[in-house]
Amino acid sequence: MVEVINKVNPDVLFVGMTAPKQEKWALKMINDKRLVVNNCHVCCIGAVFDFYAGTVKRAPQWIIKIGLEWFYRLVSEPKRMWRRYLVGNVKFVWAIVLEKMNSN
Repeated sequence: MVEVINKVNPDVLFVGMTAPKQEKWALKMINDKRLVVNNCHVCCIGAVFDFYAGTVKRAPQWIIKIGLEWFYRLVSEPKRMWRRYLVGNVKFVWAIVLEKMNSN
């Protein structure tokens, strides 16, 4: 896959895996110099491909507008999403709090 991407030499590369796998993969491929991204924007887009393909249903527009699409996804796929939202987000917020406390 990486050889094909390098051969095509895209201007924009969309990586659609699961978070944080896609970010870790992209960073590793770039750091290991396996993925050559000269002037290429690498965009980790998660479930966007699934949404456009119609394999995963998006939240209703009103839920998206109030910023609770994550909650809709958690309720829709609890076995798959609970760790991301209930553990990952808490760790992220805690890291921000610690960073803010240490920067003062």
